[in-house]
Amino acid sequence: MCVPTSPAVSVNRRTLLSGLGAMTGLTALSACSAGGVRPAPSIGQTAPPDVASSPLEIVLLGTQGGPPVDTTRAGIATALVVDGATYVVDCGRGAPTQYAKAGLAFAALKGIFITHLHADHVADYYDFFSLAGAAPNSHGDSVRNPVDVYGPGPAGGLPDKFGGGMAPTVAPESPTPGISELTERCHDAYAYSTNVFLRDSGGVDIRELTRVHEIALPNSGANFRNTSPPTEPFTVMEDDRVRVSATLVPHGPVFPSFAFRFDTDYGSVTFSGDTTYSENLVKLAANSAALVHEAANIRGATQIPAALRDHFVKSHVEVQEVGPIAQRSGADRLILSHLGDLATGTIDAARWRSWAQNGYDGEVVVGQDLQRIPLA
Repeated sequence: MCVPTSPAVSVNRRTLLSGLGAMTGLTALSACSAGGVRPAPSIGQTAPPDVASSPLEIVLLGTQGGPPVDTTRAGIATALVVDGATYVVDCGRGAPTQYAKAGLAFAALKGIFITHLHADHVADYYDFFSLAGAAPNSHGDSVRNPVDVYGPGPAGGLPDKFGGGMAPTVAPESPTPGISELTERCHDAYAYSTNVFLRDSGGVDIRELTRVHEIALPNSGANFRNTSPPTEPFTVMEDDRVRVSATLVPHGPVFPSFAFRFDTDYGSVTFSGDTTYSENLVKLAANSAALVHEAANIRGATQIPAALRDHFVKSHVEVQEVGPIAQRSGADRLILSHLGDLATGTIDAARWRSWAQNGYDGEVVVGQDLQRIPLA
């Protein structure tokens, strides 16, 4: 850890939030203390918990974008460790297993933040409670205390079908549930398992481990037809380690879809969520120590169905175009995650890094599963 010697770069989180002078100090601190990227470990047995070596560290639990089940990458999920407390952003396929493999303690899990309710972002959300909260693992670790969950409320309506016509509607009585109803439906769906465990092995009432908060939207005119109008960053939560802010980002017809910024005493980290180009995101990410941004490659992919190509154009950022976003935001480091290459099916890290570096003069990291990135 590089300790600043000048008061000008001694950054306190509340000072950080107050103005440009603090942002200048943050930039100096980030440049001083980046410390390099620790490569992803080989995948093996679960590591003992509490192996974090930095007061501010990003842990890429899973880096794949989209629903496909791939053996080379787990679903999208990222942990931010701040002074030993862990906050998870999105809970894609395998997230709790990856969390344990990374050596993170379930007992240290303080919050879960869901950017939007596509299945690849919530596939293993409930497992943090129904499995990791039900019983300790081989290290005696489990989710022991209620975890605050922050995510979207109900969309309020469904988009039109691509190309016209009608599409079937699942659960027509409530077709656009928010994170609260999603959680309640999971409680109900797993009721038998929970009820039996409560009776035959002293199990935990999973309902007591979740404190769900649907994120209230500012009065910007946003709705499922106008998903991301110009929106000032707004506060989601604050505790003694972090202040979390959000903004609306455009992810095709999905609503609400959020980006999150975590301000800490050691620097700020912004997560783009799934988004196409967004001025809201650029504003939210201003002068972040790191911007964790989604990216996709569709160049050279000639066999994409029209609906899928339309989805990628309207819902994601091409890796060749992501550099200028990071440059405009003033982020010290650009970390690519939620990766997908429709042309080759694999991620060529050197090529992707070169693409993302175009128009950006900071450091580019092409994310790998279980990669740990210390920031302080």
